[in-house]
Order: sequence, then C-alpha cells, then structure tokens
Amino acid sequence: MKNLICLFLYLCSCCHVGEAAAVTRGGSCCKAERACPGQGLSRWFSTITDAPDFDPCADAENLYNAMKGIGSDKEAILDLVTSRSNAQRQEVIAAYKSSFGKDLIEDLKYELTGKFERLIVSLMRTPAYHDAKEIHDALKGAGTNERCLIEVMASRTNKQTQEMVAAYNDAYGRNIEEDITADTSGHFKKMLIVLLQGTRDESGVVDADLVEQDAQDLFAAGEEQWGTDEAKFIMILGNRSVTHLRMVFDAYEKIAEVSIEDSIKNELSGDFERLMLAVVQCIRSVPMFYAKRLYKSMKGLGTADNTLIRIMISRSEIDMLDIRECFRLRYEKSLYNMIKVERFKKKKSILAGEFFPEAAQIAYKMWELSAMTKVQLRPTVRPASGFDPAADAQALRKAMKGFGTDEDAIIDIVAQRSNAQRQEIRQTFKSLLGRDLMKDLKSELSKNLERLIIGLMLTPAEFDAKMMRKAIEGAGTDEHALIEILVTRSNEQIQAMNAAYKAGYKKSLEDAIQSDTSGHFCRILVSLVQGAREERGQAKAYFTFNNFMSILCTRSFSHLRKVFQEFVKYTNKDIEQIIKKEMSGDVKNAFYAIVRSVKNQPSYLADRLYKAMKGLGTDDRALIRIMVSRSEIDLFNIRKEFKETHDASLHEFIQVETMIVSGI
Repeated sequence: MKNLICLFLYLCSCCHVGEAAAVTRGGSCCKAERACPGQGLSRWFSTITDAPDFDPCADAENLYNAMKGIGSDKEAILDLVTSRSNAQRQEVIAAYKSSFGKDLIEDLKYELTGKFERLIVSLMRTPAYHDAKEIHDALKGAGTNERCLIEVMASRTNKQTQEMVAAYNDAYGRNIEEDITADTSGHFKKMLIVLLQGTRDESGVVDADLVEQDAQDLFAAGEEQWGTDEAKFIMILGNRSVTHLRMVFDAYEKIAEVSIEDSIKNELSGDFERLMLAVVQCIRSVPMFYAKRLYKSMKGLGTADNTLIRIMISRSEIDMLDIRECFRLRYEKSLYNMIKVERFKKKKSILAGEFFPEAAQIAYKMWELSAMTKVQLRPTVRPASGFDPAADAQALRKAMKGFGTDEDAIIDIVAQRSNAQRQEIRQTFKSLLGRDLMKDLKSELSKNLERLIIGLMLTPAEFDAKMMRKAIEGAGTDEHALIEILVTRSNEQIQAMNAAYKAGYKKSLEDAIQSDTSGHFCRILVSLVQGAREERGQAKAYFTFNNFMSILCTRSFSHLRKVFQEFVKYTNKDIEQIIKKEMSGDVKNAFYAIVRSVKNQPSYLADRLYKAMKGLGTDDRALIRIMVSRSEIDLFNIRKEFKETHDASLHEFIQVETMIVSGI
C-alpha cells in the first residue's frame, strides 16, 4: 500500500519540470473551468520528462539487481521507473533483454503483485499499447466497462487513436472495431465507431457560416422537436474540429438558451448520453475532463483504483500539470493531498471491511423491518359511483363536436373513471355512435395531453406494450424505461403485456428486446420478461453468491428481502453499495432498480418521477408512463414517498414543472 501511494504521488508531482508558464485560458461552463487550461489553447505540461544522463544499460542492471534474490527492492524499482520517460523505458526494456536474455515486463509481473504491479507494468508499456490493453480489458469477460471506453475514446487525438488501433491488432490479433461492435449497441456503438476512425478535422480552419449552420442543425435535431435526431449529434460532435465545435457550442447556447450539455442531458440517455457529454467536456478542456474523472474515482466509498491508475499513467507525459491545476481550481484542494488522504482511507477501509459496522447494522435492521412490513398500497383513481357509460360516451362526443374541443370536460370524465370503466365507455361509444373513441381523441387532442388521455384509455397491458415499443423503436433505446417497466410489474402484468405486444406489433416482446439490446443487460431483460418470478416464495434465511442474475430476476420479493438482510450479516455491506461499486452501465441500473423495488417500490417510482422533472426540461414520456400505470395501484403511496424524500408535494411539483395536473 505504501509503495502504491508513493507511485501515485510521484506521478502527480512535477519530475524534472520547471514551473509552468502562464497559459491561455480555454472556454468552459463554470468559473473553475474558465480558468482551466483548454485543449488546443495552451501548451500542455507533463509531470514526467526525459531523465538527464540516461544510461539504459545501467538502468537495466539496477532493475535486475532489485529483483534478484528473495524479495524485491520495490523502492528502487519505483524510483527508477517513475523518473524515466516512456521512450527511455522502452530503451531499458531492450537493454534488459540484451543484457540478461529475459523479458523485463514478465519479470516485473512475477516479482510484483496487486495494484502496484498493474501500475508499474502499465508504465513500461508504450502509450498505444497501454490504451489497447485498457480497451481490451474493458471489453473482455462478463460485462463491459463502458466508462473506460468513454474515457479513452473521447479524449484521444487522431494520432493516438490510430496508433491504439494498430497496437490492439498487434497485441491481440483482433480488429478493435469488430470487438467494440460485438460488445456494444445502438447509438453508443455508432459514436464509438466514429471516434475510432481517428479522422476528426484537425486543420484549425473555421467557417463562420458552418458554425451557425451546425448550431442550428443541433438545435433542430434536439430541443426544437419531439424526439431526437441522434445521427446529427454523432456527425457533428464526432467529426468537426475542436476550435470549430467550441464556437458551435457558444452559438448553440444563444439559439437554444441552454448549454449543449443541458440539451444532451435532456435529449439523450444511458451510455450514449455519457459518451456525448464526455466528448463535449474534452472539446472544452481535456485537463478539466480528467480532473473531474479523478475526483469521481476517489470520492465516496472506496477508490476506483483502475480509473486512477489509467489516468495517472496515460496523462503523466501529456498534461498532468494542467490536470492538477484544473483539479485545484474546481475542488479547491490539491490532487496531491487528495490522493494521500484517499489512499489512507482506502488502507483503513480494507481493515474495516469497507463498510462501517454501524452502517451495516442499520442496513440489517432496515432490511429486517422491510421483510416484515406489509405496505397497504393505495391508488388515486377508483371506480366512479353512479357510473353510466352511455352518458359518458355522449358527453365525450359533445366535448369533441363542432369548432374546438372542450378539453376540461374530457379530462374530468377520463381522470375520474377507472380503467375498467373507460373500456366500457370505449365500447359504448362505438355501439351508440358508430365511431372509434380513440381515433376521435387523437384527432381532437395534441401533444402531451393527447398522450396522457390515450394512455389512460388503453388497457394496462396495451399501455405497457406501447411504452415498451416506444422505448425500443426508432433512434436510440430508452433503457431506463425498459428497466422501470419490467422491474415493477407482476408476473400477471408482464404476461398480459407480452400478449398485448404480440397482438399489437406482430412480434414477440422478447425478440424485440433481443434485437435492440446486448450482453448481460439483454439477458437480465429477457429473464424479467418471462414473468416467472416466484411470487409466493417463503423467506428462507440463506444466501448464495452464485448466479446473481438468476436470484434477483426470479426470487420472490419477500425472499429477496431476507436474502439482502443475510447479505449484510455475511459481508458487512449493503447490496446496494455492492451494485453501485462493482457494476456499471445498464446492468448496474437494472440490478439497482430491482433492489430498490424490492426494498420500497413506491419510493423507487417517486425517485423516477423526480428525475423525470428535475433540471431543465421534463421527461414527459416517463412522467406520463408512471402516472398512467400507477394511478390505480399505488400512486397515493408514491405521492407520500415523494413528499417525504423531496419535501414537496408531487401535485405542486407537477404544477410547477408541467401543464399536466390530472389524475392525482
């Protein structure tokens, strides 16, 4: 642990470099970022440069002696490796083989262990081969490390990307583009492939007319329309020069009255959103992008060592001084000191089981209470008394006849009838008037009011099928919607949804999911869409660490509550923390949603509603989906959880955020 801390701090410190000169400040979104060196606007400063009086043969002999005999002189290895540039290390590798007939990297792997070994060996690779290994490790095995792919692909220059592609082919005998294509999907995959070409315009020439056109095209592709033209975002952000795009971002903000980052958060989702945000951040300032990545790798419970190692290695000879300065400006603390503090905390956490006993005890009691508590679910919409489907049909026809539409009358009827009563109205409307009520409503209403009223008029199974279809079809996949629906529906609801999907779209829902998702996330969704969860299983007090997906996707909720309780007892950790730390991307989101639903489904849905409305813009589709699907199940409970968690009533929150206030 001591050696690892020393090595991190060595890379963070200034080795053989004088004080950095004043730099030109690059464009950014906040005060700290405006003061941070930007890509292409300043000279980048590294913390490792060529050592003077370099003798590769002497270094090779010193490394050999440091590894000879019982044990290794880690201090000697550390001091030598971190005080040589990468080019000099390559000469040392060649000299070591010439002098001793052995492979230096293989000897280092044999003598060193753990994170210290990973860091030293990574320093010995060329930058291209280091990047290639990071990409290979991100793709291999169970699950994909999407955040690693995003970090590497968003921040490399054309030359660095092209060298990485060649190194990957040489090291693994495989085509990196084919491997990325096989392991990712959707627009996330498309943007990665665009970046992988390494063909971004680097001419530095800026056409003012094209800047305005690109800004207008991005606005038309997102904020100006319902839905998003992701292809336009990919084309512009994946190919235009850095200087050009900085000017586009300024022009875009004048047109849209929001930043490009806020628009991406509003219009995109999942890994594709994270990738596009990373590209924008790197366009603004690569050092600031890495400062944020380093901070996130160290904050919270534990430290993301692999991320920390990857960044310290890859940027030590490029812009580490600039990253340090950006870190200091944004977080008002030095990167050097934070590494010291976090590594000390990491050492303590290893001894303490990474989870304070008090917190584990609280979590255990929480699960115990959750396992025993029977929550009375309460809807907000109930069958209307004195219901007359014929009178309602006539009233709806009157509201839509003639010039204009009486929207208030439609809302008053639809929102105060149960779904079963609405189906009677649909049938009576056709019997009495010879007209299709759904078609009439679609022709008379518009935008979100139409979507909400039509959603209420569909059967629950038809509505769920339609929402799944919307989440899958067209450009991009709404992974959060897929997760939310499949995690919160009972077996009976899922089976009815499957039947409705097949009847409505002439294709099985399982086939649709498999064609639009991939990897472990696809397997989770396919397991859930079977609608085969044990619903009356007894809460047995046992736990198995095998077959994680099978347990979370098939066991009854009562059983899982007991399992989570036992998990805390055995590991001194809460299952939620394990999922957050050990998993990533859509797999993490899916498992986390399952655990949240098992623990408290109304609370989970209240959080989904809050996220749909917070910030600039509202995710109207998510808002409508939850309000419609839960109005006759547990919307009252969701309202209560929303109030307790966010200290605001759901009713008031919707009034402020949207124009939709019916059904509560």
